[in-house]
Formats: sequence, structure tokens, C-alpha cells
Amino acid sequence: MPRAVHVLAFGIFAMVTSEFVVAGLMPQMAEGLGVTVPHIGYLITVFALSMALGGPLLSVALLRLPPKTALMVLFPVFLAGNVLAATASGYPAMVVARVITGVASQAFFGVAISLGSQLTRPEIRGRAVAVILNGLMLGTLLGLPLATLTGERYGWRAAFWAISALTVAAALCTAIGVRRTDRPEGSGTFRSELTAFRAPRLWLTLLTSTMVIGATFSAFSYLNPILTRVTGFSPGTVPLLLLAYGAATVIGNTVVGRLADRHTLPVLLGGLSLNAVFLAGFALLARFDVWAVLCMLGIGLVGVTMNPALVTRVQRTGNARPLVNTVHSSFITFGVVLGSALGGLGLDRFGLRAPLWLGAGLAVTGLLTLVPDLLRRTEKPGAVGPGGTSANSEHPAPAPLHAGQTT
Repeated sequence: MPRAVHVLAFGIFAMVTSEFVVAGLMPQMAEGLGVTVPHIGYLITVFALSMALGGPLLSVALLRLPPKTALMVLFPVFLAGNVLAATASGYPAMVVARVITGVASQAFFGVAISLGSQLTRPEIRGRAVAVILNGLMLGTLLGLPLATLTGERYGWRAAFWAISALTVAAALCTAIGVRRTDRPEGSGTFRSELTAFRAPRLWLTLLTSTMVIGATFSAFSYLNPILTRVTGFSPGTVPLLLLAYGAATVIGNTVVGRLADRHTLPVLLGGLSLNAVFLAGFALLARFDVWAVLCMLGIGLVGVTMNPALVTRVQRTGNARPLVNTVHSSFITFGVVLGSALGGLGLDRFGLRAPLWLGAGLAVTGLLTLVPDLLRRTEKPGAVGPGGTSANSEHPAPAPLHAGQTT
């Protein structure tokens, strides 16, 4: 695996740590900015919506730049957002800071995944994506608690200064450790990038990603109250359980990355099926601590960890260029918004187990979006599907290496 892929993961780690830091410092930020805790919670929504809506627009603006150059443009934008957050004199300035960092973060995801795919051979691109996305998993596992600890000890502004320093370090590593590559063949104009989106199959593939992430975040967003008020764990135990959940996501992401290239559809079918079982099991057995923890860890293993397979499927259906990857990231972010919003509505009306049942329902919906591809696999051998792939095969015809791509 090229060293550059690990460097790209470091950049993702910085982005994700900034995304989640607000969740760990809500009381301190509310007091410091003179607003209520719910107002601080809205900053998470602002970040997510900025990612989903603004990220693709910024990617379009960067289409004509080589991938490394685009990343080196995005780092200063992201840094500016974090510096503004660290120095924000009031709530409006913090909202602007979250918009800037959200837009830059989403565009960075798309360009980084596209560049990682360009730097690796087609048959190991799923593994490369898994390595890059380990930055996301480690951001949840390590970045959030470390940023929270920094904020609690030195003040919430210190957490944003620490993320700013982390951003500078990631930018330096990228400048040194990622070699310059040309733009992928066929990219560079908005019209050419939009061509992939004419295929209805791509939109269905993107919808699968929304359902996978929505199912998981319907539960993840409310793990704390479920574990304390239904299962009966003490508040002090929950951080340890969330640490175990984070470790499960790292393990699951690594395993899925190994399987995503050769067994994309079976991995998604199995992952969604298991996630539906774990979510429903959690809802049924939430009062039993051992079973609740096992189901929670199961969700960690087969939830967001489907990302490498999701990315692989989207790239094979569309392409591996920045705009497709960024729009895909937006659909994933919509999954976060959908799952947390529906889970909250269900919780208010039907109680704490409702987000788990809603998550199971979203997982089943995700399974339904796989049906056309499953039916396509049953067609006779040799039938040609979209993009020149065999209709009953998960492997696309070998793609020509682009300029700057390793062999």
C-alpha cells in the first residue's frame, strides 16, 4: 500500500476530529458563547448540512486542479475555519466557522478518496479506501476523546487550537508524503463530471449508502440515553462502552476493506442483514446489559464499517473521480442527518427503543435497494452490464492506468 494512502488518512483524521469535537464540549461551549446546550447541538447539524450541500459545490470549483493541489488548497480553508472557531466572539461567528469547516471537510473527503484510488491498482482500491477511512474511525476512537480531554482541561477554545495544529501537521505530511499526480482522464469540466449521474443505477447505489449510514446513526446518536436509562449503566461507564464501540468500527472497517474489492455485493448484503438483526436485537434486549453490549458492538462491526464496500460499489457504478466521491460523501452525510432526525422523532413519540427499531427499518430498506443488483447477478454469464462490467460479476473490466498512477 503506498505511503501516501496513510498520509491521506491522517488528513481525514484531522477533519473528523473537528467534526465531532462539539459533541464532547457542549456545556463548556454553551457557557462560553452565552447560549443554550441545544444551540450548541445545532452546530453539529450546521456542519453536517454544510458538508452535504456545500462540499460538492467546492469540489466543482476545484475540478481543474490536480488532486494534490486541490488538497493543499483545502487545508488552508479548513484551518481558517478552525482558527475562527477558536477565536469566535459569539455564536454567529461559530456558525460561520462550522460552515467553512464543513464545506472544506466534505470536499477533502471526495478528493482524498479519489486520489487514493488513483494511486493504487484497481484490484486493491477497496483496501486503499479502508485505510483512508480508518482516519474516520480513529477520529471517533481517539480524536474525539483527546479533543474533549484538551477542552475540559484547558478550555474549549484550546481544543480548536489543537485541531488547528493537527491540520497544519497533516498539511505538511501531505506536502511531503503525497506525490503530485495529473487529473484523472476525462475529468476537469463540470459537464464531463456530470455524465456519470445520468445513470439511474448510480442514484440507487447512492441511496444504499444513505440507508446504511442512516440505520447506524439512528442508534448511535442515542446510545448514551439508551445505555443509561434503559440498560441501566452508570454515566461513567458509557465512555468506556463507546470506546469499545469505536474499536469495533476500526476492526470492522479493516475486515470490510479486505473483502470489498472481490466481494462487494455479498459484503453489503451480509452487513445490512446483520445490522438489522443487531438493531432489532438491541431493541428487544436493551434491558439485559450483556446482550445490549453485544448488540451495540455488533452494530459497530457492521454499520459505518460498510464504507469501503459502499465506496467501491459507487466507483464501479459511476467513476472514481472527485465529484462522484464528494456527492457520495454527501449522501452518506444525509444518512447521518436522516438517522439522527428520525431517531429523535421516534424517541419523542415512542420512547428510547424507537431509534433502534427505526434503524432496523432503514437497514431493511437498504437491503431493498440491493435487489436490482442481486437480480442482475442472476442473469446468464456474459451479459454485459453498465460500464462494461459483466452482469453477474463484481469485477469491472480492467481500467487503463492514468498518468501518474502506480502499477
